[in-house]
Amino acid sequence: MCPCPRRSPSSLAAHITKHAPVDVTLPWKTPDGPPVTASLLFTNARNKAVALHRTRFNRYVWRPALTSAGIPLGRENGMHALRHFYASVLLDAGESIKALSEYLGHHDPSFTLRTYTHLMPNSEARTRTAVDRVFRDPDSAKDGPETAQGAS
Repeated sequence: MCPCPRRSPSSLAAHITKHAPVDVTLPWKTPDGPPVTASLLFTNARNKAVALHRTRFNRYVWRPALTSAGIPLGRENGMHALRHFYASVLLDAGESIKALSEYLGHHDPSFTLRTYTHLMPNSEARTRTAVDRVFRDPDSAKDGPETAQGAS
């Protein structure tokens, strides 16, 4: 495991500084698909040009960490839960469904929306704040009431 700072906003930056990303080029979507190069942030400890294998990571890192922390093993605490956590963090930060869909490897943003809509933050307060900001400072938005009036 990386001895990077825990729970720090710069934890990922510290990891990247200590362990530079590794570029890997593989076929995309199908075995004979076009080659695409991606930067791996987390690699196999023995072979720096190989991505972590989910089964090995789950067996040798994730499950022992859960056991050590006294957290019961099971699907609700498995790697899939970590994927949902990732999605919820990005949605809470305001990431778009389209971008999240790409990050998760979904074929269609509507699938992502159906799957994660329950995790989307309540936007009522953001909506009120945005409208209040435009009426307090009309120059704060590139388009505002004037744009809407011109569209009719």
